[in-house]
Amino acid sequence: MAKNLVIVESPSKATTIKKFLGSSYEVVASNGHVRDLPKSQMGIDFENDFEPKYITIRGKGEILAKLRKEVKKADKIYLATDPDREGEAISWHLSKALKLDEKTTNRITFNEITKNAVKQSIKNARKIDMNLVDAQQARRVLDRMVGYQISPVLWVKVKRGLSAGRVQSVALRIIADREEEINAFIPKEYWSLAAKFTPEGDKKPLVAEFYGTPNEKIEIKSKQQADEIIEQINNSKFIVSDVKVSNRTKKSPLPFTTSTLQQEAAKNLNFSTQKTMRLAQGLYEGMAVKGRGTIGLITYLRTDSTRVSEEAAKSAADYIIENYGEEYLADKDTKSKDKASKKIQDAHEAIRPAYIDVTPNMVKESLSRDHFRLYQLIWKRFMASRMAPAKYETTSVKIDSDKYRFTTAASKIVFQGYMNVYQTEEDKADKKKFSKKLVKGAVMSVGEIDEKQHFTQPPAHFTEATLVKTLEELGIGRPSTYAPTISTIINRHYVAKEQKNLYITELGEVVNNIMKKSFTSIVDVNFTAYLEGLLDRVEDGSVRWKTVIENFYPDLQEAVTIAEKELEEVKIEDEVTDVICEECGRNMVVKFGPHGKFLACPGFPECRNTKPYLEKAGVKCPKCGKEIVIRKTKKGRRFYSCEGYSECDFMSWQKPSDKKCPKCNGAMVEKGNKIVCMDNQCGFFVQKD
Repeated sequence: MAKNLVIVESPSKATTIKKFLGSSYEVVASNGHVRDLPKSQMGIDFENDFEPKYITIRGKGEILAKLRKEVKKADKIYLATDPDREGEAISWHLSKALKLDEKTTNRITFNEITKNAVKQSIKNARKIDMNLVDAQQARRVLDRMVGYQISPVLWVKVKRGLSAGRVQSVALRIIADREEEINAFIPKEYWSLAAKFTPEGDKKPLVAEFYGTPNEKIEIKSKQQADEIIEQINNSKFIVSDVKVSNRTKKSPLPFTTSTLQQEAAKNLNFSTQKTMRLAQGLYEGMAVKGRGTIGLITYLRTDSTRVSEEAAKSAADYIIENYGEEYLADKDTKSKDKASKKIQDAHEAIRPAYIDVTPNMVKESLSRDHFRLYQLIWKRFMASRMAPAKYETTSVKIDSDKYRFTTAASKIVFQGYMNVYQTEEDKADKKKFSKKLVKGAVMSVGEIDEKQHFTQPPAHFTEATLVKTLEELGIGRPSTYAPTISTIINRHYVAKEQKNLYITELGEVVNNIMKKSFTSIVDVNFTAYLEGLLDRVEDGSVRWKTVIENFYPDLQEAVTIAEKELEEVKIEDEVTDVICEECGRNMVVKFGPHGKFLACPGFPECRNTKPYLEKAGVKCPKCGKEIVIRKTKKGRRFYSCEGYSECDFMSWQKPSDKKCPKCNGAMVEKGNKIVCMDNQCGFFVQKD
């Protein structure tokens, strides 16, 4: 009997696939990539048409030796790595490292690890798609050139060990730009009024919000204005001027893509993007399920498509009809389509359960808590995507006097549809209900009026979820790059993560400023998105991959050359302080480490004494008069506090000013080009001199 060899990336994937194939198939794992560019050098031959110099990855020699033994025994070889550019490149590298014969080597792909999918892929075996390989090579070479050319500039300017990256530098800039927006934001005061109205003959009041006049909306900007309106309202007669009852539907959500899965897992399960991808990888490759053995529970996890195969759609439809009823099945004509605004890898499907009948309850005992929670999220979202919309009956009411208008609305679900399976936080929000049906012309008596002061809020800090959403919307990176990009800027201490929010650190600000000054195009959002578009054109065969490199390299080289000259002129020397080293008596100097500045003895390596560095902000504490110093949180975010921190509790995220608020005599801080009172209730601000 002919011997067939199937090579995959991971041992767990090999275990899952093995049980679908007969005794004539051997399934082995390469444990990921086997070849890559060398770490110790650029690895690109600039004199020979930018040819990459690939070497065997350290530690993979033994694996390759085992694979070669299996190859010799096989009559046919199937390369079954993941169905994307990276997977195609791994297959190509395997074919080169193992010196495989093209005649006996086949490439197979599948979006789900099921018996049907694996066997069908063998029937549809093909040759390696060099367009996909070249798109991956182009990305790898571009990233290598940016990293290995710009990082040494950062070593000279700041500290060895720092790094720049083609996508990570743009992500860092996006976070830095948002931080600048937040710091420059000046809150504006506004007020809201909510009145209790009681219909004649009804004891239970309803609450309506102030709208303005019957003809236009009015924004209340001060307490004085609010009080004047209340005084006039109390002397007015109100009637229900309009009651409008309407029906609306809420469409079922799309099934998950990589981006939306990461966003929802972050919001609902509090998972980092990296954790979500790690758990999803396990669900895809195969988990041991009681009564089913080792099975792949979800389809491929790196996708930007919301397409669903006909087979999966039919299975879902059968399940919905059987368990919920035919009225819960979505109309086929209302099937959602992918966004046409960008290239979608439509060979992929959305992320969905591989087996519709394997419900979350069936696998709960077999999976870890986190694997179960993620699988449940994916299963419910997919089932909801195939179900009918939810239907609401909405009643909106206008309550008018001769001068002012209040409005209120209530809604009730008349058909749950997809919400029977899956609800977002918005779906779960309580809906206002009226105690009885209101009629037009009904007289309303005004009761208690609640006036509230508000201030406009600055843009929110990025979270991992909102950063992924932004990167996707801007066309930066691809599904496989979001998690490693975010992990890199956090691990490099360019960004600190606190309470889900991402904050740029002082080190991140330094790196970002260098990148913006010297490598404008690298951190330009539009240019990065344009490069992603070029990689898509390489994938479809319309652009030669080395042409992308040829056009990119000269501008990068010129920018590096100029930066090396300019940055050498502004090289930061160690700042000598008046702090004396207790161990050797030298004046300690300021050093810059991964967590920011610290004090070190200049006698290193003979003397290794170090201390925390408390940089003075140049202003006095508004509470006790001592010096304000700049400190860091454990994760590297900068804040300002009194040098007598244990005795004085003054603290601010913005730099304090030496001016007092003339309105309330409180402390003031610098925000962009303004100096603002720290008390939002006061709201006073002035322009900087």
